[in-house]
Amino acid sequence: MAMEIERKFLVKDATWKNHALGVLYRQGYLLAEKGCTIRVRVVDQGGFLTIKGRTSGLSRPEYEYPIPVQDANEMLDRLCLKPLIEKYRYRVEHAGLVWEVDEFLDENRGLILAEVELQEEGQAIALPPWIGEEVSHDPRYYNANLVRHPFTRW
Repeated sequence: MAMEIERKFLVKDATWKNHALGVLYRQGYLLAEKGCTIRVRVVDQGGFLTIKGRTSGLSRPEYEYPIPVQDANEMLDRLCLKPLIEKYRYRVEHAGLVWEVDEFLDENRGLILAEVELQEEGQAIALPPWIGEEVSHDPRYYNANLVRHPFTRW
């Protein structure tokens, strides 16, 4: 079974951005329930369908499949819950790990989150100096919940 193990944090300053190049992500949800999400995403010229199961601790099953970008765009425009999630994603290396920093746009503008994928839940990590409060267990920060409750409306 494919498993995603990640921790998620707020970002407290912009020093992470010094040498990072962002890529635009456009994503939406066909299903956004507590135990299962089905996401459509467009990154560059690629389309992806991702199915995620119920979170247990920091882990959850995750399956991702490439799909034609035209199909992905049509699903985003016609089938997905609104508003869509649009963000720039930056990859930042620190202490042997790659952090993904998401700078949200539109209805979630002002929100910047950093996440790091782990090999196991108890894995020790060195936090970069720009990392703030951990929000791994706060469902408000799950992308699927940001569709229903955008950050600008908190």
